[in-house]
Amino acid sequence: MKKENIESLVKKVISDVRKNGDDTLVRLLIKYDKVRLKPKRLKVSADRIKRSLGAVSVDMRRSLDICARRIQDFHYQEKKHLPESWTYVKEGVRLGQIYSPIESVGIYVPGGRFSYPSTVLMTAIPARLAGVKRIVMVTPPARLTDEILAAASIAGVTEIYQIGGPGAVAALALGTKTVPAVDLIVGPGNAYVTEAKRQLFGTVGIDLLAGPSELVVLADEYADAEFIAADMSAQAEHDPESRSILISLSNDLLKKVKALIPVELTNQCDLFYEPNIRKAAQKADLLAGEHVQLMLRRPQEVLDTLKNGGTFFLDNYSPAVMGDYWAGPSHVLPTGRSARFASGLSVMTFLRRSSFVDISKTAFNKGAFAALRLAEAEGLTQHAEALRVRMKEGEQ
Repeated sequence: MKKENIESLVKKVISDVRKNGDDTLVRLLIKYDKVRLKPKRLKVSADRIKRSLGAVSVDMRRSLDICARRIQDFHYQEKKHLPESWTYVKEGVRLGQIYSPIESVGIYVPGGRFSYPSTVLMTAIPARLAGVKRIVMVTPPARLTDEILAAASIAGVTEIYQIGGPGAVAALALGTKTVPAVDLIVGPGNAYVTEAKRQLFGTVGIDLLAGPSELVVLADEYADAEFIAADMSAQAEHDPESRSILISLSNDLLKKVKALIPVELTNQCDLFYEPNIRKAAQKADLLAGEHVQLMLRRPQEVLDTLKNGGTFFLDNYSPAVMGDYWAGPSHVLPTGRSARFASGLSVMTFLRRSSFVDISKTAFNKGAFAALRLAEAEGLTQHAEALRVRMKEGEQ
């Protein structure tokens, strides 16, 4: 569907949710998910969530626990290195900043072609570590598997609603009788979900506007061609719009990789030969990929020169696929070259920074003249008066 059609459809969905709330959510489920639910059944019961832990296989439960611990360990270390609230006092002025968790967060878990328990872990765990009290998950009912529910239970999700698409985003942003509004929405989604986040930004906070997933591989003759082809194919598997790009310093390696990529995925894979390491690194930096694999003999040396990338993966045994599930950092990352100015989801995503100002009367009288002159220069007469009335009182 064309972009303008997506925009108009999403706009209508948001308008309908704003006007009709739960009734719209129910109609959308019938139309797109072929599921009939009464509003009170949109919320998943606590019993169903609890049962999911016993419904998954022993291996799956163990795997979820292992991945959850890795993700938690990474974000715990991140939290230890985050800035803390601080206070500074000088000449009668007390200034500072306060870091506090966002009160409520909505997590969108995609449910289109695949089911993503990994996304539940990658979004809810850093939110919980940040101190978010209310963590709400939404996902289409067709993908509400025991694995998804078990991951939500392990990660600390507090509410789950079986709704998806732009209607779910609108419900989280605007609130309905059944789905109370949240302050921030995070998580990946298709073009309709992303457009809904774009249109509702301001009414609610969002993490980022994620596009199709992408992988950039920078490799030399040290790299394993079979590994690279497998990694590029895995990335292309996400979505027909996903892209995999190889920048090879070895023409021989490039030819080997090209021969190994499945024919049905070749239109999603771009291969470039660049024998100069400096120019190859510059190209990788320009692409600013969501995932950047440095499959080089000395990857750290190149990493030290790079600036743009969602997450960097070093050497032959650090594929982006491990970042999808087990490595630790969240796999919710900036796409479409937005890594030039944006960062992946982290504990910091769920924190607010507020400043405070405490000026003594003596300090005010010293600084008010400078503030007054600026207010007068800007033509803001009432700003100036708010200063003068205190200056007069200080003269008495």
